[in-house]
Amino acid sequence: MDSKEVELRGKAITKAFSGGEPSSTILNQLEELRKGVVASEELLRSTRIGVTVNKLKQHKDPAIARQASELVSKWRGDVRKSGTGSSTPKSSNGTTATATASPAPSPVPPKPKVKAKLSVPPEQRDCKTDGIDYKLTGNVTRDNCLKLMYNGLAHMSEESPDDVLRMAREVELAAFNAYQPETSEPYKSKMRSLFQNLKSKSNPDLRKRVLSGDITPYQFVRMSHEELKSAKQRAEDAKINQENMNNAMVAQAEKSISASLQCGKCGQKKVSYSQAQTRSADEPMTTFCECMNCGHRWKFS
Repeated sequence: MDSKEVELRGKAITKAFSGGEPSSTILNQLEELRKGVVASEELLRSTRIGVTVNKLKQHKDPAIARQASELVSKWRGDVRKSGTGSSTPKSSNGTTATATASPAPSPVPPKPKVKAKLSVPPEQRDCKTDGIDYKLTGNVTRDNCLKLMYNGLAHMSEESPDDVLRMAREVELAAFNAYQPETSEPYKSKMRSLFQNLKSKSNPDLRKRVLSGDITPYQFVRMSHEELKSAKQRAEDAKINQENMNNAMVAQAEKSISASLQCGKCGQKKVSYSQAQTRSADEPMTTFCECMNCGHRWKFS
């Protein structure tokens, strides 16, 4: 199997995975690669088939994960074999020639990976500005949701378009697997909700955590509305809820007290009152009353 065919099979696997096709489709492709490919370092580098198959080791289908793992192990063995077995040169009379071994060159440290400079400001990134072809699933609804995910993840991000697209495809596939079919309201609602949360100015860490893998696509599409909020937003919401509860409790107490207050000495209802905590914090507050007509004071109970 030549490099061109290997590359085509890699694309077919990626399309089947992203499109949610049956496991048998991927398994057939893996079997063809196992029978038809004797791996070399040059072949793996030029076709990137090793990267494609290696990702399948985490597939939810155990059969696919196992076959991908076995195939990767086989190819590693192929590469090791291709780099061994060098013969010792012989002289013209058939005796073994000896030569002074040259010292091994000092290893050169790999250059750090440099991110490609983006052509547009991060706040303007989307499928159109990044030149992304998002029509990859063969289904109009799913393609549009994939576009939505890319736009949400790319917004304010400095990751490469390829990395953003890869994660957008994984998120869309995870959502499709969880809420299919694509025509269902749960699937559409979930995709809209994820997009809105990714674009939220108050929660920039969400995009970073999804792109870095800190939040996996499987977890991301199952997070509740509350879980998608930032820690700061959850704290603010809790504070507001507590204040509303306190206000409601005070209003209810004042209404109950004012309806019952009447001076026991002169009978007038012109009464002022105040409340204080005179016992433990978990007991009701004590209300002190004073008649504005005769000045009589008492505790309300």
